[in-house]
Order: sequence, then C-alpha cells, then structure tokens
Amino acid sequence: MTLFSIAKKNIVQNFNNYFLYFASMIFSIVIYFTFVSLKYDTTIQATSDGSPKISSVFSGAAFVLMIFVAIFIWYSNSFFTRKRKKEVGLYSLLGVRKKQIGRMLFYENFIMGILALVIGILIGSVLSKFFVSILMKVMGYEAITNFSISSEAVINTVLVFVVITLITSFQGYRLIYRFKLIDLFQADKEGEQEPKASMMVALLSLILIGAGYWIALQNFIESNVWRSLGFAITPMVILVTVILGTYLLFSTLTVYLLKMSRKNKKNYWKGINIIGTSQLLYRIKGNARTLTIIAVLGATTLTAVGTAYSLYYNNRSSVETINPNSMMFIATDKNLTKLVEDIVSNNKDHNVVYHESIPTLQLDADITNLKDKFSNDEEKYTIISNSHFNELAKAQERNDFLSLKANEAAALDAVYMEGMSPKYVGATISLKLNGSDEKITFTNLKKYSVLNLYTAYTSLVVSDELFTKLEKEASPTYMEVYNITNEDDAEQLTKNIQSIVPDEAAFSSFYVNYASGLESSGLLIFMGGFLGLVFLAATGSIIYFKQLTEANSDKGRYEILNKIGVNKKEVRKSIAKQILFVFALPLLAGSAHSIVALTALSKLLQTNLVIPVVICMGVYTCIYIVYYFLTVNAYYKIVTKTN
Repeated sequence: MTLFSIAKKNIVQNFNNYFLYFASMIFSIVIYFTFVSLKYDTTIQATSDGSPKISSVFSGAAFVLMIFVAIFIWYSNSFFTRKRKKEVGLYSLLGVRKKQIGRMLFYENFIMGILALVIGILIGSVLSKFFVSILMKVMGYEAITNFSISSEAVINTVLVFVVITLITSFQGYRLIYRFKLIDLFQADKEGEQEPKASMMVALLSLILIGAGYWIALQNFIESNVWRSLGFAITPMVILVTVILGTYLLFSTLTVYLLKMSRKNKKNYWKGINIIGTSQLLYRIKGNARTLTIIAVLGATTLTAVGTAYSLYYNNRSSVETINPNSMMFIATDKNLTKLVEDIVSNNKDHNVVYHESIPTLQLDADITNLKDKFSNDEEKYTIISNSHFNELAKAQERNDFLSLKANEAAALDAVYMEGMSPKYVGATISLKLNGSDEKITFTNLKKYSVLNLYTAYTSLVVSDELFTKLEKEASPTYMEVYNITNEDDAEQLTKNIQSIVPDEAAFSSFYVNYASGLESSGLLIFMGGFLGLVFLAATGSIIYFKQLTEANSDKGRYEILNKIGVNKKEVRKSIAKQILFVFALPLLAGSAHSIVALTALSKLLQTNLVIPVVICMGVYTCIYIVYYFLTVNAYYKIVTKTN
C-alpha cells in the first residue's frame, strides 16, 4: 500500500475529524470564486459599458480577498495540524520515518485541497449569478443574468488555491520536524499556566483606548493635537493607541477582572462556575492576540461597510443638495431654449413641475475680508436677485424667503462645512465691475442653493435694487431651470437634451448625478458588504475553531465532572457562559471602535449616520450570535460525547 493510498484511506475513515478544515477551505474557495466571477461577468461588463472603475475596484478587492483567504486557510490549517500532533507522535513511536509521515500529511492536505477546489467552484458558479443580480440592483441597473461559468474565473481560482494548498501542505510536511516526540503528545497542555495581571497595565489599556477615542473625536481643523502631530501622523497615532490598548485590555485587564471575580466566593463556588472561570483565566492571555485581531478587523469592517452604506443611503439627499433642480443650463441662444422646452413638454413620461428663466450675473469678487483659508484672494460668484430667490425657493417648497435691502447679501453655500467654509455673516466683499467695485455685506447664510452647482458658481443673493444697478454694468446670463416628475428615472430624456446642448451651456441634471452616485455607492456597498460578510464570517470561524480545539483538550475534565455527578444542564450552562465571554469581548470592543470611527466620520462629512450604523451593527451582532450558538452546541457535543 502506497503513502498516497493510505492518505486517501485516512481521509475517508476520519472525515469527521477533517470536516472543519475541509469546510473552511470550501468556504474560502466559494467566496473567492464568486467574487472573481463577478469581475469577469459578461452581464456586468455589458450593463456598465465595460466601466474601468468597476474593473479596477474588483481587481483591488480581489487582491485583498486573496490575501485574507490565504491567512484564513493558514490559520485554519494550524488548528487542524495541532489537533493531529498526537497522531503524528504515534506514527513516530511506531517507527515510521519522518520523511514518510511528512509525505503522507502532504498528500492528505493536497487531496482535500483539490476536492474543496472542485466543490467550491461548483457552488460558487451557482452563487455568482445570485450576487450579479444583487450588484445590478444596488447599482440601479436592470439586467437579466444568464447562467455561465467564466473560464477566466476558474483559471484564476485554480491557480491561487493550488498555490495556497501547496504552501499549507508543506506546512503540514514540516510539522514533524518542528517538534520533539514528547511535545507532540503534550500539545494540548501548552500554555496551561495562570497568567499574571498588573493593575497599572490594566489602567494603561483604558488610558490608551480613551486617548485614541478622544483624538479621533476632535475637530481636526481646530484641534491643536491634529495640528501639532500633523494630518498624516495623527491617524497612525490613533490606530497604534487603540490597537495596543485593545491588546492590553484583553491580555491584562480581563485577567485582572477574572481574578477579581474569584474573590466573590458566593458566585465563584456556585455550580461549576469555578471550572468556567478557571479555564477562561488560564487561556485568556493566550487568546489575547487572536481576540485583538478579531476586534480590530471587526471594527475596520464595520467602519468600511457603515461608510459605504451611508453613501448609498444618502445618495438621493446628496444629489438633491447639489442639484435642487431636475435640469438646468445656460441659455446660450433662444433657439436652444425653445428646442429644449419642446423636448421636455412633449415627453410623455415626465410632467413639468416648474420652468423658470432666471437672470444671473457672473462676477469676480475680492474676498480678502472673508475669514477662511482660501488660497486665492478672488472668487467668482453667481449673483441672483432677492425676488428670483424667493420665487425658486417657493417652487422648491423650501418654506423660506429673504428680504434684503440696499447692499445686503445672502450666501447660498450648499457644501458649507463648519470650520472649513468661510464665515460669511458680517463679512464684506467687493464685487468687481468694469467701472468700480461694489461692496456688499453678508447678513444671511443659507446652507443650500436654489441653483445647480455644476451650472452656477457659489451663489449670492442681493437685493432687487442692487441687482438692477449691477445689471446695468454687467450683462446678465439667463439660467433655464426645470423641475420634472420622476427625475430619478429620466435617462432617455436626459440623453436627448445632452445631445443638443453645447458644452458652454454647462448642462446639469439630477439624473446624471443620481445615476453616477448610485453606481459608485452601490458598487461600494456591494464590495463593502460582500467583503465585510466574508471577514466577519471568517473571524467568527476562527473563534469557532479555537473553541473546538480547546473543547477536545477539555474533554477529560468534563468526563471527570460527569463521573462525580454534575448533570448535563449544568455543563451546558457553564460552557455557554465561558464561550459568551470569548465572543462578547471582540464584539463589544469592535463595536465601540467602529462607533467612534463612524461618529468622527459623520462630523467630518456633517451627515447623520445613525440609521446606517444601527443596521450594520445589527447584522454584525446577528452573525456573531449565530456563531455563538453553533460554537456552544459543538463544544457541548464534544465534551459530552462518550467513546
């Protein structure tokens, strides 16, 4: 019998022991193949007209996913090989040469890798069509997907996972050369020493995390910390303090709290709490690095997904901010204006809500008196009269009006940001005319505009009398403003108008920006959600594997408890408490980190992220709850299983 045939026989007869590792490999292959299939999918390429943006995003994300999957498989394989150290030791004790044992382990891993590759590609081929439909939906496209298997995706996946399988197979091959025989038989007893805890280090962990949070929540424009450290260095400082603080939190503060709980004799000696507390205490320090990685990765994933979802969720409101009108362009000649009016009025799919022809003035201004950090002393503005502002504001149902007199003015800044934008109210600027300059004083600031930003510059509203005076020295530019029904579904109408409007008319459309934003934010939310689910599922699996590895080590202890009369209900309760502690630590820490990061981001973007954050947190928590119950059930079955 050859070593290859022995390896196959081992897999068949001991498949229960191989299942976890085999399942993790299939999971990784399914995810990677599904993702790569999307990159090469003909439906996506045809619908998006071969957009290079989509292709580049998929390429970058595929590389990140490949690295993560490789690490995940490596991590899973390390658990699997540790579980087999006794088996390897037994082979050595029976006189089998190390070279032969190594080759056998290599063959076993390679066979499982090839089988997982075939199964993963088959499952991924089915799932890829489902994900194509989701991607088309979130990007605002309507497309019918046809079932097909991309040969490029198959080749890409095979190459990547053959390399990963070869590497992990060599890792198993080297197993017998890294340990002495006694180490292989006592692998489960490694790290079984009570850790020490320092009150000072425990406090330091809280100080580091608190400092990172405090810096992150500062206004980076006005904060002295951000200025002194620099905008490039400060984010790194935040990352280092939070990550280091998290590691010390898990390795020291939790040890300190567990030791403190032992002093509560009433609770400590209740039931078999002594067993759960002791096992947590002895192992928490060894698990600190893994829990830190999971917490940081979870926080990063939540922040990325929350940011992507907020962009998608707020896409319409963001577009309405920069395009308060469905369409707007500069009237370069009367024939163009009449032609566009005919196209819009004759379109049966959209009704005209309002159509206004607004006279404006395009003037340069000396803005040295504005208290801001502009690089230039001059700025170009679009000037409209008080009456036309009120007219448009009423048409747009803003329930707002102005009553300006003499040289009073109001600024319309739709992208106003506190601490970054000029402090308009009370400031005076000079409008540059052919003959002389005209000074105006800002008495109002409106954090919106009634004109589309692409067609008009930053807008200023002046009194009717001042506008009439300025109009005599500067030729007015007429803006054609339309609002129509179903503006977010005006693709054909927009294309018809774009085909006849010259570039100098500076045509702007709600639909163009809405569709572009939907495509970009939809792509981001799909990527973020897809990768986020993969990362969270993988981190949950890592905890799952680690707990089951410890369950096999603890089996003897629970057999003793069973013999002395401890019932299974008490055992399950103890296991549930013990595993809850392990799952809750990274969940709470990761959630706290992401909440702070998203709060800081919401301040920077000056937008409300409450709903996106709550949804992301809910999904994140649900995934961990599922893994928690799966782990409790699997752990319980292992320790109560009788031989």
